[in-house]
This record gives sequence, structure tokens and C-alpha cells, in this order.
Amino acid sequence: MPQNKPTLQFWLLLSFLAFIWGGAFFLAKLSVSEVPPILLVFFRVSIAGVCLWMIVALRGSALGLTLAILPNFLVLGMLNNVIPFGLLFWGQQSIGAGLASVLNAFTPVFTMVLAQLFTSNEKLTPLKLGAAFLGVLGVAVMTGVDAFTGSSDTVLPQLACLGAALSYATAFIFIRRMANVPPLTLAIGQLTSSTLILLPIVLLGGDIAVATNISWEIWGAIAALAVISTALAYLIFFRLISMGGSTNTSLVTFLVPVSAILLGTAFLDERLALNQWTGIALIMLALLLIDGRIVDFLRTRVLRQS
Repeated sequence: MPQNKPTLQFWLLLSFLAFIWGGAFFLAKLSVSEVPPILLVFFRVSIAGVCLWMIVALRGSALGLTLAILPNFLVLGMLNNVIPFGLLFWGQQSIGAGLASVLNAFTPVFTMVLAQLFTSNEKLTPLKLGAAFLGVLGVAVMTGVDAFTGSSDTVLPQLACLGAALSYATAFIFIRRMANVPPLTLAIGQLTSSTLILLPIVLLGGDIAVATNISWEIWGAIAALAVISTALAYLIFFRLISMGGSTNTSLVTFLVPVSAILLGTAFLDERLALNQWTGIALIMLALLLIDGRIVDFLRTRVLRQS
């Protein structure tokens, strides 16, 4: 069956998700100054998982978790948490949060290519392809040329962030086989699986000893990263996929750099430059093109006049 047409509620939720995920890049950049990447991933998924389990306990609702779908959750946890979080946190030890969010904006391009190869109802169209690259151009213009300059020791961290984008895109496609699983069950299943995957790695690697030396400020950043940018975010994320499809939901990565700049303006007294306003405009145009309603409206007007 064809993917759902995005609604106004979809775009509002997508914008809110972009806002809290934009903040996640800053929280992660702050946290990796004291916490090793793998340990930070473990804290993020385990704390978020506990929060969601508490919600289930308070609501007294049944999750419908079965052993039959456990392998799917393990794969989803790897693709949507362990691999991308680890690569992004490792990369952000060497590159800035802004550049990491720009590289993460390639997720929709990877998603569209994978959807073309492995799905039958989210096929790539020239309009979507053009809009996707317009969005990537927007985030590149917005951060400016300086974001991409640097010494050769930043090449691998940048590639790691692109690898995270590819992992996210693969997760978007994989989630399709779990379309009938409720959003809360999906979120809890993947976060719990990710925690179980990382627990022996953290214990055997010895990174857990670092926890005694983490400052209270960094613990606050970790808590916000886990509770807001993960637990709450994934509830919204899986809801969006059910509302508008995986390709449309992947567009959130176009908006994340926008929210990062707006957060900097609001809380760090930063000011938007001309290139940043231009980039935001390009991103908005890309989203409008992919949404399709303006294109349909213009096409109808032209047909009526002809």
C-alpha cells in the first residue's frame, strides 16, 4: 500500500523532533569531553529504556513483546542506536556538533536510495531526488565553508558521521517489517536490546570506572540526552513513521541543523548570518517539494489555465 500523505500534525511533530535532536548534538559534544563514546551510548540507551519501562508500569499497558520478534529488536537496536550513536559520539571527539549534524543530514539521501532498492511503495522520483539534494545543499550553505575545512585528522571522524547516517537509513528501511508494532513497544524493544548488547562491552572494556569521575554538569547533559533526546524522541519518531512513512520521517535530519542554530541564537546569544538564513530557506523549499502539496497545487492551476 502507498505511504501516508504527511499532514500538518506530522510536520509539527517532525519540527519538534528536530528541535530536541538538534539539542542532542550539543549535549553529546559536551558529554564526550568526560565520557568515552561507548559508555555514553550505554548511558543514553539504558537511562532512556528505564524511563520508558516506568511509563509502561504506570500505565499498566501490555507491550506485546514476544521471543519471535526479539531478533528484529536486536537488529534494530544495532542499526538505530549502537552503531550510529557510537560513530557520532566518536566523531564528535574531533569535529564540531554543527558539522556532525550536517553530515547526519545525508540520511534522507541514503534512505531514498535504499527505499528504491529494497521497497515497492516508497519509490524514488526525480522531484524527491532533487529535493533531497536541495536539502543537503541547504545545510551545507547554512554552516558555511568553514565547517568543512580542517586538518586531515578530521577525515575519519567525518566518515564516521556519514556511516552513522547510512546506519540510520538502513534502520528506516528495516523498521518497515515491524509496521504493526506500536510505537512504545518499538522504542522499548530497541532501547532494551541496545542496552543488552552494550552491557558486556562496557563491563569488559572497563569504561564503567569512568562514571565515578563524571561531573554533575555532565551528568545533567547525559540525563537530558537520554530522557528528552532519546526516550521522548523515539516515541515521536516511531509515531511519525506510522503517520508519514520512513522516507518522509528521515527528513528530520534536514531540520536538525536548523534547530541547532536557533538554539544557539536563543541561549548562546549567537546571531544568524546571511548564509544561515539562505540555508534555512533552501531546507524549507526542499521540505515543501517533498511534501508535494504545493507542486500539486501549481500543477492543477496550470492545467486549469491550459
